[in-house]
Amino acid sequence: MTAPTIERLIEIKRDGGSHTPAEIDQLVLGFASGDVPDYQMSAWLMAAYLNGLDADETVWLTDAMVRSGRVVDLSAIPGVKVDKHSTGGVADTATLVIAPLVAACGVPVAKMSGRGLGHTGGTLDKLESIPGFRVELSADEFIACVRDVGVAVVAQTPEIDPADKKMYALRDVTATVPSIPLIVASIISKKVAGGADAILIDVKVGSGAFMRTLEQARALAAELVRVGHALGRDVACELTDMNQPLGMAVGNALEVAEAIRLLSGQSASHALREVARMSAARLLVMAGKASELDDAAAMVDEALSSGAALEAMRRWFAAQGGDPAVVDDPSLLPRAAMTREVLAERDGYIAGFEAAEVGRAAMLAGAGRRTLDESIDPGAGLVLAVRTGDRVEKGHRVATLHGATADRLDAAEECLTRAIRYAGGPVLSPPLFYD
Repeated sequence: MTAPTIERLIEIKRDGGSHTPAEIDQLVLGFASGDVPDYQMSAWLMAAYLNGLDADETVWLTDAMVRSGRVVDLSAIPGVKVDKHSTGGVADTATLVIAPLVAACGVPVAKMSGRGLGHTGGTLDKLESIPGFRVELSADEFIACVRDVGVAVVAQTPEIDPADKKMYALRDVTATVPSIPLIVASIISKKVAGGADAILIDVKVGSGAFMRTLEQARALAAELVRVGHALGRDVACELTDMNQPLGMAVGNALEVAEAIRLLSGQSASHALREVARMSAARLLVMAGKASELDDAAAMVDEALSSGAALEAMRRWFAAQGGDPAVVDDPSLLPRAAMTREVLAERDGYIAGFEAAEVGRAAMLAGAGRRTLDESIDPGAGLVLAVRTGDRVEKGHRVATLHGATADRLDAAEECLTRAIRYAGGPVLSPPLFYD
């Protein structure tokens, strides 16, 4: 039987029809190989965005994307290999804390990560603020690092899930990003291709998240779990708050420094500590290291208090070429040329934040990129001094900005000032976990 033309596949989805597995393969594998041009895939993506994909199509699309490139084989490494993914937020420094915590408890962490576009840098940009740190490892180097050190966080290599990389680039410029089936296929295909056995996905909810409402977040989480299970992976989701930044630091080197302080037992955001602690505990349960969450949390606490997690971080940084001395002296991390304090505008309580605007303020300071080829200032960003519910007086420091020029700090200060809300009476903080 002759395969349908690509034009026919676009027509089917345009008119609300469904595809067969062979048709999905034809489209995805043809696009990855270059046989299907960008303009045809763009048309199909818009049709899929408008008319959706059914449950089977979403699984078939994800599977085809996995098969578009190499699947990393971690089977030679003993134990359950885990990965933790976040749908993204502001001051979402959790990976930098969770990875060494879990590795210190004897569970291998194998994570392929992405770069940030918009608010601040992604996990890779944060790691690259560490002098010498290499995120561009080959698949074989990635496997060796997980095996020998117990943790590796690397960039997606060209041979891993190339269909996703090409499709996401199109979605980003054709207004087809906010589609649950396409989001699920993108996330799960990368995770399956990356070789992890168990995957914990942190779905952020709130003003600084991609999913603004709990209903949207629950729908996404349910599909992530369903499709992950259909492809043979143990996938779990947690829904966490992003109505205010998770950590106190927003920016690349600033977030690395906060992660180091947390693992060193020094001051850090309580929210960041608790989310990282419980996420790490869930990963230990998924890996079979503990049967109950309370037991796993006790293991995490021991890794923190004993210094084992900090030592795991030191080994991890060194294994990927980073200077391990930053773990003992975070002042070796890049620093911005200028700092400026931002002061409270009135007496009262911090009623909350427009978290996305806090992230934008850090970007304006130089911590993020507006286009994929824009450079990031690794030392730029901001450090909050207050959380929702805190009592403040007019003139009280609410944040410190870090940037290269006065103009950048001016723009960041204006944006941050708009992002902080005040109230006359006490305010309750939002919960850290919803589901």
